[in-house]
Amino acid sequence: MAQISLTFPDGNARDYAAGITPADVAADISKSLAKKAISATVNGAHWDLAWPIEDDAQIAINTMKDEEPALELIRHDLAHIMARAVQEIWPDVKVTIGPVIENGWYYDFDRAEPFTPEDLGEIEKKMREIINKRDPVRTEVWSRADAIAHYEKTGEPYKVELVNAIPDDGQPIRMYWHGDWQDLCRGPHLQHTGQVPADAFKLMRVSGAYWRGDSNNTQLQRIYGVAFQNKEELRKYMNFLEEAEKRDHRRLGREMDLFHMQEEAPGQIFWHPNGWTIYTELQDYMRRQQRKGGYVEVNTPQVVDRKLWEASGHWDKYQEHMFIVEVDEEHAREKAVNALKPMNCPCHVQIFNQGLKSYRDLPLRMAEFGSCNRYEPSGALHGIMRVRGFTQDDGHIFCREDQIEDETKRFIAFLSEIYRDLGFEEFKVKFSDRPETRAGSDDIWDRAEEALKSATIAAGCEFTLNPGEGAFYGPKLEFVLTDAIGRDWQCGTHQVDFVLPERLDATYIGSDGAKHRPVMLHRATLGSFERFIGILIEEHAGKLPFWLAPRQVVVASIISEADDYVHEVVNALRDAGVRAEADTRNEKINYKVREHSLGKVPVILAIGAREVEDRTVTVRRLGEKQTAVTSLAEIVSELGQSATPPDLL
Repeated sequence: MAQISLTFPDGNARDYAAGITPADVAADISKSLAKKAISATVNGAHWDLAWPIEDDAQIAINTMKDEEPALELIRHDLAHIMARAVQEIWPDVKVTIGPVIENGWYYDFDRAEPFTPEDLGEIEKKMREIINKRDPVRTEVWSRADAIAHYEKTGEPYKVELVNAIPDDGQPIRMYWHGDWQDLCRGPHLQHTGQVPADAFKLMRVSGAYWRGDSNNTQLQRIYGVAFQNKEELRKYMNFLEEAEKRDHRRLGREMDLFHMQEEAPGQIFWHPNGWTIYTELQDYMRRQQRKGGYVEVNTPQVVDRKLWEASGHWDKYQEHMFIVEVDEEHAREKAVNALKPMNCPCHVQIFNQGLKSYRDLPLRMAEFGSCNRYEPSGALHGIMRVRGFTQDDGHIFCREDQIEDETKRFIAFLSEIYRDLGFEEFKVKFSDRPETRAGSDDIWDRAEEALKSATIAAGCEFTLNPGEGAFYGPKLEFVLTDAIGRDWQCGTHQVDFVLPERLDATYIGSDGAKHRPVMLHRATLGSFERFIGILIEEHAGKLPFWLAPRQVVVASIISEADDYVHEVVNALRDAGVRAEADTRNEKINYKVREHSLGKVPVILAIGAREVEDRTVTVRRLGEKQTAVTSLAEIVSELGQSATPPDLL
């Protein structure tokens, strides 16, 4: 019998008969390991304990202490256990497909009646019964014909279709049994159902789905679940979801009266006065920062002829995301085809191209608060985080190739200062290189990637690789913020582009008197204003920094006799640059405090008879139970200072 050599993580090797399974390898090492084993890693691939190994290989036996394989197996087995539980409760339900996803899994079912929250509880109970049975998990390799015949006999058309969709390339068709329940699956799986932690999973929700994602196919019901290695990790995750729900910008947007969205304008935002205050304060801050950074501000058209988008490459590479506008020009033989601009870069090149530019004019830093429109599928829209109409704090730096390093350093420093001002002390950087669909030659991409990578290293900025995620015209840096509850948000970008200046014929006169192509650096600090405001709202749970809060102070009367003094206080605060408003309604002060606290007003000043007499105010700050009494002059001075944006202090 042929022998193979298996090498273990410690460098030791053992010889075995070809066809040995990882389960037998684990048993050869120790009875204890055989009992604890859940899978193997063979030559870097995740391997079921029952799969044979035919050739020399590197092997590691995995246990529940190995987080990545353990979580994959727990979630994968739970998908099968849930499908089995559903069919044990409702035998007529047809199962379709159920993959592992981030934090858990889902499974799609064909059932006439909709699942209810009560059903989810019943399914969870049945799943725990199956886990406690410790039913063995086994696998077999079947031929395509046998698999189809089996599923036709058992009346499972979805499985027949799945088998037919598997490429006929010699890959095995694997069948898995969890006890007596069977499913088509690529594996791997655990040794028995009892290896799944019974107290570390939860079914979350039901949603609609279509078979194979096609809306022309059968409507299915999708049940989502989450699972972890132990009860404590599940508890942490549920607490995280609870905290995320409290911070949800859509919920806070309603409570703070910031914005709304409606069916007549999908993916577009109706900003209310409070929300627009945040928007304009942030825009004013960015405008001042850009002026200090040496940028000139421009503004370019919303609707541009397709000819420009064809020349830039967007028509070919990006058209599916563009809103096309056809206009019957008077007396024209054919319709004029335009597009709402999805980005600002081609228009900025048009401004650069007006008049001759000299090498002495470079770098030319151009900025625009550019309103853009991109078609996003309705299913991808998410509050103000993912929209179809948005404004970028966009900028383009036209420079010589030898200026890329200095301009990259300068931009990273510029971005770092702004993020600090907005409450983010740290950020991560991803380096995104060439995508499959791109413009420009490999030589151009080699130059661009090397230039950006060298400049980033020279700036002392560590980065991780993000393969294939660059723009179609050049590589980019992505600046990622981590919020208060650990979520990552990609915001700013910095891109090196040799392609668009070539395609749009941008030139400057060099010191040698000849024409040269500039390099175009695309950069955005916040990215989309809309998305960044959503991030700020969730980061601060609505309790925005005082200078950015839309309603900074409410001065509330306790008695009607205090109304005149209330208005005097409001006027004094407004004169000091504070956004202040009066609340003299005939309501109890506790009611007013609760209402304005829900609206996330940072400071409430209460005024009764004593405050009128002493010319003081009682100060209540958001999130604090204690109040303090201070003089009018002191509070006006303090809040006036707090209302000043950080770049003006």
